[in-house]
Amino acid sequence: MAETGSEEMWRNMLTGADPDLARINRIMKRLPSGPRCKLCSAPFGTPGRFLVAPFGFSRWASNPALCRFCARGLDKARGGAEVDATFLFADIRGSTGIAERTSPGEFRVLLERFYTAAGRAIDEAGGLVDKYMGDGVVALFVPGFAGSPQPAAAAIRAGREILSATGHDDATPWLPVGVGVHAGQAFVGVMGIEGRQLDFTGVGDTVNTAARLGSMAAAGELLVSAAALEHAGMEATGLEARRLALKGREEPVDVFVFGPAGTPPTMMADA
Repeated sequence: MAETGSEEMWRNMLTGADPDLARINRIMKRLPSGPRCKLCSAPFGTPGRFLVAPFGFSRWASNPALCRFCARGLDKARGGAEVDATFLFADIRGSTGIAERTSPGEFRVLLERFYTAAGRAIDEAGGLVDKYMGDGVVALFVPGFAGSPQPAAAAIRAGREILSATGHDDATPWLPVGVGVHAGQAFVGVMGIEGRQLDFTGVGDTVNTAARLGSMAAAGELLVSAAALEHAGMEATGLEARRLALKGREEPVDVFVFGPAGTPPTMMADA
């Protein structure tokens, strides 16, 4: 990969256009086994990790979904690029009431179970967990992530898997969760204060819209914006359509409703 922290370097890395990164991916995928670095496919599992870790391909402390080689310098300098990206927000519905009815220790166990389920679904779909924040999980999907050539489709798949993993394909889910997915231009990269805490994340209207959709999704619902559905190359046939007025936005957003993985889509409401 390029040695500079230029916007061009970032764009090539995030979009999968970096030829050096593509070559490393081809090599790394021959080594067992997963989980793997989201950018270069370096194996974090045995026995492959014993071969590559001495060369800097071990997990990056700031985000264990990436290896130190790919993150080289990212933990010391800010930078990024505007790229097409897809964001997923998964939120626990009624978390305040759940916390009121359980002890702090029990609530922590519940949150960790949710984080584990959501993180696994996101990882297997090819996304990257941006952050765990209280009662929610944020993930981003870009073409450069290993296994995610169609980020929006991967995010939709992850959202449905999160609903399934939290029991929404049964009559009584063990945790009420709603998910939102939106796609569009965003600034993705490392942000923060140099010498202090830096964060690999995304910002912009696309991120804010995805967050609003996640907060408006009812338990068991995945709200996918029309933009995300188009980016995923999916048809809206058979899906319930809604037009939502989101807080802080002048224009309403058209969304479509999905359910858990393995269940048929919510049928379109009668006109």
